[in-house]
Amino acid sequence: MYSCGALRRGWGHCAPSPILFFSLLLSAAPFGLLGEETRQNLLHIRAVGTNSTLHYVWSTLGPPTVVLVATNTPHSVLSINWTRLLSPEPDGGLMILPKDSIQFSSALIFTRLLEFDSATSDAAAKPPGKPYPPYSLAEFSWNNITDSLYPATLSATFQGHPKGDPTGAFANGSLAFRVQAFARSGRPDQPPRLLHTADTCQLEVALVGASPRGNHSLFGIEVATVGQSPDCPMIQEQHSIDDEYAPTVFQLYQLLWGSLPSGFAQWRPVAFSQEKAGRESALSCQAFPLHPTVAHSLPQSPVVQAFFGLQEKYCTFNLTFGASTGPGYWDQHYLSWSMLLGVGLPPVDALSPLILGIMTVALGIPGLMLLGAGLTLILRCKHASEYQSIN
Repeated sequence: MYSCGALRRGWGHCAPSPILFFSLLLSAAPFGLLGEETRQNLLHIRAVGTNSTLHYVWSTLGPPTVVLVATNTPHSVLSINWTRLLSPEPDGGLMILPKDSIQFSSALIFTRLLEFDSATSDAAAKPPGKPYPPYSLAEFSWNNITDSLYPATLSATFQGHPKGDPTGAFANGSLAFRVQAFARSGRPDQPPRLLHTADTCQLEVALVGASPRGNHSLFGIEVATVGQSPDCPMIQEQHSIDDEYAPTVFQLYQLLWGSLPSGFAQWRPVAFSQEKAGRESALSCQAFPLHPTVAHSLPQSPVVQAFFGLQEKYCTFNLTFGASTGPGYWDQHYLSWSMLLGVGLPPVDALSPLILGIMTVALGIPGLMLLGAGLTLILRCKHASEYQSIN
């Protein structure tokens, strides 16, 4: 088990909690239970406030999954029964204690990597082309996360490839889920530069070096969610006139789980086809509406069953990246996309200093001209009123 600490603030937008302790806890199964199939780890991010705690539990037992829990006490803890968690019936193998402190809980499961033949697509196609058989992420082999845990940057990476790869598509490739927490509010250095707070957690998904099954393949991710409510969360689109942090991108999407206190996921509808993200490598990202899905049609997550029990219904949606024209994965066999997760009110983007400066200049100069014209007119009128007739 590894840990690292830093000071953080309370969860929720403008939350009153003054100080929060952050810990990255890497949990591995006891040695006697470890093997080729069970060497995956759990990554536990625990953020403790004066009267609340946030828990992010990431795992690659089955498909990559995050369980998000908010409690109303600073003393809540993660409890893992490894024997039960790794058994065919993992119910109760993962708990947040005390149970009655839980205010919100949900999970996101990244179930499948999708691939489409863009040669059969057009601009309005949904899905964007003929689908190839998807890759089940429950059938991936994942790295030992101890090799990619970086306490200095509060980050860790789950990296994997299919256990069975008869075509050799992943012979030189991998799919990575990079998780990062934050000690303070700010923005990453590279686009899309999502505004994060000390209460949020960022996920970057990167497909690198895998051989596509078509000359111009488009990729996507299937995402499932489950939680306390039987209703599906909603995807909300926001617009802005400001694109300084993500050039040419004026939208922000939010996945919202009902009324507060609840969770959210945020992302911009953009992905990138080069490691150095920029305008020239930007790809469109399309989100499809959520819809109820029966459990037996999805790869199952032992972590979700361990925490929520056996679930019959999930809600799923697809994200697809790119279009048949323009830049694409085929340029450098690279694709990355980012999402932000949190609890409470999502971070709100204010207008950037650059845009405020432009608006000030754009509106200020005409305003000064109108003011000058008005003063001139007043002075002329005053001068005319002071004229004295000779008579």
